[in-house]
Amino acid sequence: MANVQAVLSALGVFTRAPEKAALEQANTWLQDFQHSSEAWSTCNILLLSPEAPPAAKLFAAQTFRTKVTYDLADMSTPDLLQLRETLLKALETYHTGPRTILVQLCLAISGLALQLPAWDDPVQDMIDAFGRTPATVPALLQFLTVLPEEVTTNTKIPITDDEYRDRSSKLLTANATKVTDLLVMYLQAPGVTLSIQTQIFYALSSWLTAGEIVAMSLLNSPLISYSFQALSSEDLFDSAVSVVCDLIHETQEVEDNMPVIEVIVPFVIALKPKLAEFKDDAEKIRGFARIFAEAGEAYRSLLLHHPETFFPIVEAIGECSAYPDLDIVPITFSFWMRLAQSIGKRPSVSPLFTDAYQALMGVIIRHLHFPADLASLTGQEADNFRSFRHVMGDTLKDCCYVLGTEKCLTTAYEMITNALSRGQNVSWQEIEAPLFAMRSMGAEVDHNDDKIVPKIMDLIPSLPAHPRVRYAALLIIARYTEWINKHPEYIPYQLQYISAGFEDSDQEVNAAAGQALKYLCQDCKRHLVEFLPQLHSFLGTMGSKLIQDDKVQVYEAIAYVISAMPMEQAAQSLRTFSLDILGRVHALAAKTTAPSKDELVNITHDLENLEVMLGVIQSFGEQLPAACQNTHQEAWAVFEPFLTKYGSEYPICERSTRVLRLGLTFFGTATLPILPSVLSRMTSCFEATAFSSYLWMAGKVIGRFGNEEDPALRAAFKDVYERSSNKLVLLLQEKHPQMIPDVLEDYLQMLLQMIEYTPDVFFPSPAFAVAFRVAMAALSLVHSDIVFAALDLLRTIFTHECLGPTAQPPPPKFPIYAAAIRPVVEREGQELTGYLLVGLVGDFPEESIPMVVTIFRVLGVLWPTQLHAWLPVVVQQLPPTAAPDQVKSSFLADINSSIQSGEADKVKYAIRNLHRASRKARERRRAGPLDG
Repeated sequence: MANVQAVLSALGVFTRAPEKAALEQANTWLQDFQHSSEAWSTCNILLLSPEAPPAAKLFAAQTFRTKVTYDLADMSTPDLLQLRETLLKALETYHTGPRTILVQLCLAISGLALQLPAWDDPVQDMIDAFGRTPATVPALLQFLTVLPEEVTTNTKIPITDDEYRDRSSKLLTANATKVTDLLVMYLQAPGVTLSIQTQIFYALSSWLTAGEIVAMSLLNSPLISYSFQALSSEDLFDSAVSVVCDLIHETQEVEDNMPVIEVIVPFVIALKPKLAEFKDDAEKIRGFARIFAEAGEAYRSLLLHHPETFFPIVEAIGECSAYPDLDIVPITFSFWMRLAQSIGKRPSVSPLFTDAYQALMGVIIRHLHFPADLASLTGQEADNFRSFRHVMGDTLKDCCYVLGTEKCLTTAYEMITNALSRGQNVSWQEIEAPLFAMRSMGAEVDHNDDKIVPKIMDLIPSLPAHPRVRYAALLIIARYTEWINKHPEYIPYQLQYISAGFEDSDQEVNAAAGQALKYLCQDCKRHLVEFLPQLHSFLGTMGSKLIQDDKVQVYEAIAYVISAMPMEQAAQSLRTFSLDILGRVHALAAKTTAPSKDELVNITHDLENLEVMLGVIQSFGEQLPAACQNTHQEAWAVFEPFLTKYGSEYPICERSTRVLRLGLTFFGTATLPILPSVLSRMTSCFEATAFSSYLWMAGKVIGRFGNEEDPALRAAFKDVYERSSNKLVLLLQEKHPQMIPDVLEDYLQMLLQMIEYTPDVFFPSPAFAVAFRVAMAALSLVHSDIVFAALDLLRTIFTHECLGPTAQPPPPKFPIYAAAIRPVVEREGQELTGYLLVGLVGDFPEESIPMVVTIFRVLGVLWPTQLHAWLPVVVQQLPPTAAPDQVKSSFLADINSSIQSGEADKVKYAIRNLHRASRKARERRRAGPLDG
């Protein structure tokens, strides 16, 4: 009884909702209890005790289900048979509910049946025990519903593939006919209740979905007609919709199921008038839409071959697509997409289908209309509607696939011209919706079209100035820029329209103008070279009025144009725009008074604009044009004092280092003379601020120029390595590794560049011991990228050739490297193995396990005695929740065996077995003791 009271006390914590720590403690205790052997008897007492509270009874049922899933391996067959009797007795006790307990018990019995070959015929035994008395039939139907689901979906049950095939065949396949007959019998029984009928339909759905009851077996069964008749019942409607959809889905192999399809289709078509009858009942329409869409998808080959018989299904789906409730409309979209794909493969198609897609296009454009009062939508509703418009746009592409893009665009164009012809009596929604449709269909446009697209382009300047209309028109320009590239005569007019968009008071229109300009310059860059002075003057007059997001798009657009110029001209143009920005950077650096917050924000925006331009242009190649010959020195002469003064401002640090990184790519080896100064400034800034971007930049320099032999540069590599490592030591004395993940990541990435390109700097330095410890500390973080970087560094150290046996004399520096590595490993090895194993049974990503295996294999080969001594202490400290005692013992035995036999490859199996066992333990705990 002590255990019973302990369980009740732990569960009581959840009803009182105290502080988080108490909840976590209770949760952990209950999980540990579920692992214990005492849980079987304790939960049986709780289940059968009338005085136990409902929460305790549910927990007991959940525990039975959990233990059946995970803990049957060590039980003998007699014990398992006794457990069966316990569960059946509990089910008899709870045959009337509560349903939550009933479901858990049925799941437990299903899991047990799968794992207990000695239980010869569980389904017949359950029918005998619970199917003869009306009061217990609901419990039997619940079991029959969950049995296929548990057998086919619970992959956590530990049985072999052969065992699974054998038992699932005996449990499901061998009983399919018996279950079908049983369901028919219950459905036809006099006085059968609505709740029993509902359960019958859900059980049938479950067996159909599992593929155990096949549709053809129901050809002469009343279950098909009963399922469709049940759609007339308010109480049975939902379960009937589910079973009808499952039944249709199981007949999608048309040739194998034609006789039963001939029975089903008339029933489906007979539902079509229901759409008008229940037009005001959205839930009913949703159910009918599911049935029609399922039938349309399953029978689309029949639709195309025999439209005279099957086309009413298409008409019904069209009605569902036209329904005003936009939660129901997308049920039909998959059908229209798949039908369009099927039509596209046919040489000809009935005009019925082209008419259907023509009508669908009109329907979708009507759905695209914004409501008359935009304020009637909440923020979330407006976001959802905008997202859904893009989904509907995909259906418009399906219409293009069937009807042809020209016809679809013409339809949308005529909608706009007809609306405009009505003068002042037209709403902006009537124009904006077809414009959105044109944009959605833009991907399908023929770039050489000379019929409808010119009309659309001519129409744009005459559209009303409403912000939503202008926004949509600008995005059409952005979408059609590849067409415009083939028709450059439209560029001046488009530039005028885009320029006007920047002057609009609506910020969304400004953003659309920026997007249109970016894509116009990207796709039509060769035609826009002559407009570059105009763009430069535009920046001068309008730049200060644009928000930064729009300004970035303008600079990106300009960069695309520059990239299309001859090199000398491009270099001069880039210099012009860059010097505008660098002039402002220099002015701020030279300022003698403290800058305002706005000045600092504006300068980071300037740097972002320069970054965007360099990101597009990338490089002019190895030979710099004359206009760029000394620009890198001029730029660094501006940046160094700027960073000295403002490098402690985080946004300036971020933007400056990104610009400098792109400068490395742009100028290449021309930067070599200034790199020692750059690295020195990065180091000083990191020491002063601890901002990780300075390490990131240093790593980029080392990765790009690590092979250079210049003494001053290699001295700079050593300087940044040692000073940044010393700074890391100070940081880790003040802060936990979890508090500085960005610093650790960029430091490790810098070290990875060093070990690759500058091992002569990396290994002999006193900083190597710090680097090793930092890599170990990084293993404690729950950041996949950081863990990967740390393991990659450690693996590279352990597998370095300097540690391996060599038949020839090694390179002269290898003994120095080895002499640096060995004492560090011997000093830190026990702590390292601890970090590795804790991560292995904890949060290391799956893909990192091979690296852990490699490190352990090297430890086993080069440090076998030490590893043998380190492991027992480390393994003992692993949390039992992730590595139970039996798992620990097996791991130690496997590792020791591989060390003693000298078979290093066996380490891999020991590591993988430990990881697999711990993952199962964690998955079990992740479910939680109170989860069903």
